[in-house]
Amino acid sequence: MIIENKFRGPPSSGNGGYVSGIFARLIKDTTATEVTLRAPIPLDHLLTAVPPDNDVARVVDGETLIAEVRAAELSLDIPEPVDWDLVRGAEPLSYSFAENIHPQSSQQTLKVRGFHPICFCCGADHEDGLQVFAAPLDEGRVAAIWRTKQEWAAEDGKLRAEYLWTAMDCPGQFAFMSAGIKTGLLGRMTGRIHARPVAGEDLLVTAWTVRVEGKKHFAGSAIHTKDHQLCGEAMTVWIGRREM
Repeated sequence: MIIENKFRGPPSSGNGGYVSGIFARLIKDTTATEVTLRAPIPLDHLLTAVPPDNDVARVVDGETLIAEVRAAELSLDIPEPVDWDLVRGAEPLSYSFAENIHPQSSQQTLKVRGFHPICFCCGADHEDGLQVFAAPLDEGRVAAIWRTKQEWAAEDGKLRAEYLWTAMDCPGQFAFMSAGIKTGLLGRMTGRIHARPVAGEDLLVTAWTVRVEGKKHFAGSAIHTKDHQLCGEAMTVWIGRREM
């Protein structure tokens, strides 16, 4: 498999949510899938998928272990969907637009907009990204109106599952930022797709902090339609923290 440069998170690595959604295909007949990322995901580079052994599939780059994938169980305590007008009003406050919060912003001579400006999920400067601009609603909770496009559809006209995984990635990190914590990168994502909505439909993405265990920061994410149908849920685990 090859992760194209378009699907980046940081400039030189695949978006964690997107690659987790792609790697999740390696496990069949499960309601939820756990993907543990062991190394940065090379872009435009051939990776090898190793079939499940003892219920664990692997993705490798030569001798380097990139990810481990296994069946899982997931049932989050998902908050009720918030008012869409409230989310629209908060969008300008999204960390996707904030200046000088990029991990290397202190090394830049020019202002940098957003945490990862060219990220496929949250980057405001990505030329063809998903534009999930999650904004803080209160401490530890963020939300975004995700305006999907028909061109993101699979052959059945519904959104690709890996795009749903992607949309549930960055908001988890943003939820911790709303609580004053800038985490490290995504280490694990456990996702469950309940229903793939029709591409072109506006969706509500919500994320919230769950707990902190040492260096591990757990966040929940969910996607709902306007009529409150749950499309997907995920638990993301972010490793370490940085200075805000």
